[in-house]
Amino acid sequence: MTSIVTAPVLSLFCGKIASGKSTLARRLAAQSGAVAIHEDDWLSALYGDQMRSVQDYVRCAARLRAVMEPHVTALLGAGISVVLDFPANTPQTRAWLLGLVGQTGARHEMHVLDVPDEVCWARLQRRNAEGGNPFQVTHAQFEQITRHFSMPGPDEGFHHVEHRPGGISG
Repeated sequence: MTSIVTAPVLSLFCGKIASGKSTLARRLAAQSGAVAIHEDDWLSALYGDQMRSVQDYVRCAARLRAVMEPHVTALLGAGISVVLDFPANTPQTRAWLLGLVGQTGARHEMHVLDVPDEVCWARLQRRNAEGGNPFQVTHAQFEQITRHFSMPGPDEGFHHVEHRPGGISG
């Protein structure tokens, strides 16, 4: 009996805050059986008491990426697909993610969620009110984070999977 070995897949996510990245990540992990790694869960557990501003997030997220990189590359190297729910929202973060792909040779999918600001803000208000996310985000923080958001360009080297409003709610 021969078995067919498929290359692991690294699922990545780009979209504004509250665009539905984590909702999609959970769905993809459940459907595929991939290992899901959610940035918010790890940041909350490790640095929750230190996360009061966007600058705190940037500092703590960089530390988390440094720790996660060898873990993610080991999983992919072992043939295990990974759903990496870390926002690929800036060129710098996407360069790090593309480096993971390059180190492992894994196939990848960059899920791009193109959701308007007003939809994201409404979702964020609902999420804040429900308390289901470990982090509460103010309107000023939403604006600050959104200013730094950029869509990945075709020259960045990712295989894009586009998602439009209405397909994901989160």
